[in-house]
Amino acid sequence: MRRAPARFPALAGLAALALIAGCTGSPQAPRSTSVKPAPRPVALGIPAPEPEVPVVPSQRSRDLERYYARLQRDQIARGLLRTDGGGPDTPYTSDMLIRNFESIALEEEYERGRGLRPASADAGLGPVKKWVKPVRMTVEFGANVPDTKRSTDLAAVSDYAARLGRVTGHPVSMAPRGANFHVLVMSEDDADTIAPRIREIVPDADPASLRLFDNLPRSIHCLVIAFADQRGGYEYGQAIAVIRSEHPDLLRLSCIHEEVAQGLGLADDSPQARPSIFNDDDEFALLTSLDELLLQMLYDPALRPGMSAEEARPIYTRKARELMGETVEG
Repeated sequence: MRRAPARFPALAGLAALALIAGCTGSPQAPRSTSVKPAPRPVALGIPAPEPEVPVVPSQRSRDLERYYARLQRDQIARGLLRTDGGGPDTPYTSDMLIRNFESIALEEEYERGRGLRPASADAGLGPVKKWVKPVRMTVEFGANVPDTKRSTDLAAVSDYAARLGRVTGHPVSMAPRGANFHVLVMSEDDADTIAPRIREIVPDADPASLRLFDNLPRSIHCLVIAFADQRGGYEYGQAIAVIRSEHPDLLRLSCIHEEVAQGLGLADDSPQARPSIFNDDDEFALLTSLDELLLQMLYDPALRPGMSAEEARPIYTRKARELMGETVEG
């Protein structure tokens, strides 16, 4: 999840695996109710029916937009939110790649099915979590999301899905129907529709956990929830990412990159990962060269969902050394 500068795991129900959220900051004021939310979000960038009265953002939404614009300017001024993917100043070795894989793909940031309860510090490495079935993505927009942001974000998700398919070798594509990975781009004024929409997608999602969406603090920039097909399983079957539309373009794109990649199985963060979007320092905004290698390691066909760290270690160790161009014996 992306934080400002901090991050989030699983809603109970349907064997939820991981919920990741973004940025920590000060608590927010109660949400404005001056704008009537739409009954349903709009899928795949199809415009909503023409409203009788033009939609006017609430004061709360306008305040958030100004806040996030200042945040982005400040981060860029400090040399953060890099878009270069890493370079000579961010070298890494196969051993670093292996350690980062263990921290990001195998450690648990939160207890499974316990909402935001952090995992025990001595929990150790968990099993492999990933998709086996094809990932079919769709983008849905709240009724209060401007058309200009809809077209930008639809194109961004489409391009990113194609890139992730190339990187992982796993089927990842956009789907006008039958989607199992939903990217919800929502305004603050659409907040009342988020939990109901999640409940439509995953009917047995934990109601208590869904109350988080009733009043999202501004510190949560974006989040993703991944669910297993079977209770207690590790094979992803559904994922839902929630992106705030009030973010300026780079922060929204950054949220898309991180949350979708985390929804594929790179669910945790590491302060040692560099160059990487899976680091709460926000140095990098977009998927990096190291992140692509982590995805290639995770989607090695020899790694199966539910495989223990002990079983998986020889496989991802060998893969890391191959990716770094090292000679591997045996």
